Amino acid sequence: MALAHPRMTADEYLALPEAPFKHQLIDGELIVNEPRLPHQIAVKNLLLALTEWSRAAPSRGFASIPADFRIDDHNVFAPDLWWVAEERRPTRGQQAIEGLPDLVIEVRSPSTWRYDVGRKKRRYEESGVAELWLVDPAGVVLVFRRSSPSGATFAVELELDEQAVLTSPLLSGFELPVGDIFEP
Repeated sequence: MALAHPRMTADEYLALPEAPFKHQLIDGELIVNEPRLPHQIAVKNLLLALTEWSRAAPSRGFASIPADFRIDDHNVFAPDLWWVAEERRPTRGQQAIEGLPDLVIEVRSPSTWRYDVGRKKRRYEESGVAELWLVDPAGVVLVFRRSSPSGATFAVELELDEQAVLTSPLLSGFELPVGDIFEP
């Protein structure tokens, strides 16, 4: 179950010491989440697939696990996975990525899914994230993307089941059978 704490600003949140649990700031609320095994299996499999794809050829960008991304004065999100294009690849010692990731991936946890499909999805869309994957370990991936880089909203919405193959216009040549995301 997510625990909510008093409303705070992004600056207050970012000044907190690191904690031994996953947390983020959503509309000024400190939300704490402890992911379960199906969540972690999906995160691991997606990270491995994205990392293998990005290392297989030059200039394929960079994927990683949660990091804090400041959305606005009351929202700091730590997506389960994220990817940035090559020109935004972090360098050794770099403390943060400038702006938001190009691709954000959130994997369903019982306590935070309502934020992922609601407030966080809206904020990602309003903030210019190019593509969002919402992954449900029950066997579905919801894909939201802009129809063009300058598109104002997520104009493309896809629901992919375990028989589908996950691809993206951002990730040339990337193909992952959706069923493989959930295999232990």
